Amino acid sequence: MPDKVRIALDAMGGDHGAAITLPGADIALTRHPEIEYLLIGDGALLEPVLAGLPRLKARSKVVHTDVAIRMDDKPSQALRYGRWKSSMWLAIDAVKNGEADVVVSAGNTGALMAMARFNLRMIEGIERPAIAALWPTLKGESVVLDVGATIGGDEAHLMNLAAMGGAMARVLFDIERPTVGLLNIGVEEVKGLEQVREAGRMLREGNFPHFDYYGFVEGDDIGKGVVDVVVTEGFAGNIALKTAEGTAQQLAQYLRAAMNRTWASRLGYLLARQAFRTLRDKMDPRKSNGGVFLGLNGIVIKSHGGADAEGTASAIDMGYDMVRYELLAKIGQSLAGDLKAGATMAARLAGGAAS
Repeated sequence: MPDKVRIALDAMGGDHGAAITLPGADIALTRHPEIEYLLIGDGALLEPVLAGLPRLKARSKVVHTDVAIRMDDKPSQALRYGRWKSSMWLAIDAVKNGEADVVVSAGNTGALMAMARFNLRMIEGIERPAIAALWPTLKGESVVLDVGATIGGDEAHLMNLAAMGGAMARVLFDIERPTVGLLNIGVEEVKGLEQVREAGRMLREGNFPHFDYYGFVEGDDIGKGVVDVVVTEGFAGNIALKTAEGTAQQLAQYLRAAMNRTWASRLGYLLARQAFRTLRDKMDPRKSNGGVFLGLNGIVIKSHGGADAEGTASAIDMGYDMVRYELLAKIGQSLAGDLKAGATMAARLAGGAAS
């Protein structure tokens, strides 16, 4: 394990910029005092916030740039004016150059993906990156991917997602052979889009050394923890993620309103407040904020653009864990065999179709 974890923080990213990212970094520092930060952004905006966070200031180096990627920029626009000089690009570049171990950004997802792919390049055998999220379930946690990196995908892409997700679950959850399910509109093999059905067939017939294919799963199976890894393309995955976050917030508001309605309900809350606190913590979307870009030659963590300081700290926690436990190298070792098995299966099926 490394003695310290160097985090390049895109301090200008997200809906609120340094006003949120820096307090979030300070919270993470209380949990992981061995963190060192590269805070990348406009020094004139960062320094006043840092003045009120002396502990963070002592563990940080500020890299100045007054160029920030806007949340509504198209990836092509962001690359055009932000390459070499934006806070997002410089944070990614710090990892490429060995000045940092991990990038954390709450900025524009499309721009972050494009810049990371352009700068860090893809792992051999992977054509497109994916955002993998840790999803709280009734049984613990599952890996869900892709939750928004790329829209759409053929059967080969879905099979790559299965291999990447399985490798991540194998390392994070210490499971020898994690179970992988394909998100679909039904569990029957005749249901769903053609590419999903074909991916299911390839996964079912393939000989993957590091994971077991479970079959199709539906939306309500994600929270049940039916499988260790849920695979879907980025459009459906992002909708599922945002729906879950919104539902958690909605239920929390319902509970607060119900507990304040009458004196009896307030008394009931006092008697059961520990149970309600446990429920609140499990439902709090801030605790699971942060997704890792898989498939890149470097660790990039995407924080939610609207995350608060605690949510930002959670994303930093994920980056810290990825570095501290050398998960990228371990995932790469596990991934190699499954990608080879997937390529063999795809070639065999393609040969059968041609004949």
